[in-house]
Amino acid sequence: MAIFSTTLGSFASISFLSHSQPDSFSSSTVNPFTFPKFPHKFAPSQCHHHHRHKIFVSGSSNSSSDTHIDEFASGLLQRPSAPDSYEALRQARRSSDWKAANAYRDSGLIYNGRVEGSNAGGLLLRFYSIMGFLPYPQLSPLHACKAPEKTIQEIARDLLGSILPVKVIIVDEDKRKLVLSEKEASWFKHSKHVNIGDIFEAIVGSVEDYGAFVHLRFPNGLYHLTGLIHISEVSWDLVQDVRDFLTEGDKVRVKVISIDSVKSRITLSIKQLEEDPLLETLDKVIPQDGSAALDIFSGSNSSGIEPLPGLETILEELLQEYGIYEARISRQGFEKRVVSQDLQLWLSNAPPMDQRFTLLARAGRQVQEIHLKTSLDQEGIKKAIQRVLERVP
Repeated sequence: MAIFSTTLGSFASISFLSHSQPDSFSSSTVNPFTFPKFPHKFAPSQCHHHHRHKIFVSGSSNSSSDTHIDEFASGLLQRPSAPDSYEALRQARRSSDWKAANAYRDSGLIYNGRVEGSNAGGLLLRFYSIMGFLPYPQLSPLHACKAPEKTIQEIARDLLGSILPVKVIIVDEDKRKLVLSEKEASWFKHSKHVNIGDIFEAIVGSVEDYGAFVHLRFPNGLYHLTGLIHISEVSWDLVQDVRDFLTEGDKVRVKVISIDSVKSRITLSIKQLEEDPLLETLDKVIPQDGSAALDIFSGSNSSGIEPLPGLETILEELLQEYGIYEARISRQGFEKRVVSQDLQLWLSNAPPMDQRFTLLARAGRQVQEIHLKTSLDQEGIKKAIQRVLERVP
């Protein structure tokens, strides 16, 4: 069923539209216009021929012949002027095409358009009779990953004349502005094959202060989608500058940790493919050499290991929580890498055994192991720590 109907002499424009769409369509592309191939052919009986009208005036009885008057030449009738049919048809066609652009934007359907040129900011792509604009950042990562040695201008020249699947993202008829996105069309087609927890091989596309954008390699060997590795997901080490860890063109393995279908965003992580050192016991974090000191802490000042700044208050508050009977610093050591300069408390990945549980306190390179005696399970201990940290400034 056609989406639009047009009258008042716009057959020629509609017939043009029905042939301006490229022959090849994706399965998700819909052409809303279906019209006859020759809509303005009429039967001969329908064609109107304008004849010169004459008015005959009878002379006197002794006149040998009748006299005729040309009514157009005499001014009795006004000669009809030919309408500017080309301009009318052109305006009707463009009006119809802007309506089609709005329909594509609202429906989210994919349009296959031909690249007809480029400029400093992007590609010029034909949408029916309208010239649309495809900004370079809205290109699929497929092209750059195919030829990483080429500049964006060289890639644009290679795409001249090709057919690209795009989505309409901005329509402003008054400003004659039509913006298209190949990236959105690629998301529509390929995001359904991405799930949280999936692991991809990827190439780093760009590095920013807040993280890195990487292109995901799909089973067919092509790079269809781009995701963000936030600075907090780059490494378990302290990351002050992402560029110290990642460079454009690096090949990495990433894990999908979130998908935002509304904003077409994928969040990725490198560090979650490694074992979380903050959930390890001290035996694994720090090689034991027999020099570790032990100390019992029950709410008073320790005579052995000095608690990390702020830790003593936290341990005192923990002893006020129901189900926690004892909290003691058992060992301490120094790591080769800095996880955080601030004091952090982390649960061990080992479940409580015999009413005993292990915490890790870290600040800078220093780490201290804390043993709790408690009747709480792991979730109960976690909630108790959260309540304590809310009370402690």
